[in-house]
Amino acid sequence: RYEQREDFAVVMQPFFRNTLLPLDSTSKPDMSFFAADCFHFSVRGYAEMAMALWNNMLEPVGEKQTYNNFTQDRSKLRCPNPEKPFLSTRRNSGFGNSDLNLEKTEPSVPYWAVIVTAVAGVLVGSL
Repeated sequence: RYEQREDFAVVMQPFFRNTLLPLDSTSKPDMSFFAADCFHFSVRGYAEMAMALWNNMLEPVGEKQTYNNFTQDRSKLRCPNPEKPFLSTRRNSGFGNSDLNLEKTEPSVPYWAVIVTAVAGVLVGSL
């Protein structure tokens, strides 16, 4: 519903989609990333998530990283590109078209073709 807005955008940031549990040197979960309740992140865990979120916001739509590797490496924090010094949205990533009107687009298959195909399928199936 916000596709046509030039002053607002909603963008999915998938940095947590394929993230694996961070492991310590003994291949057990690294509890330094989690709070005492073992559910919420610790300060270290939130710092990692914040860096991953920031990096995701700078990556173009369609090229966003879908994991976080929990390296605690501050050098992986990206800076805005001087050529594109803004947060990436569908529109400025090349997916938006300001002339597109979603309500007035024609379907790619005419409605009558669906009806004819369904009737033909029933006839062939009954034979």
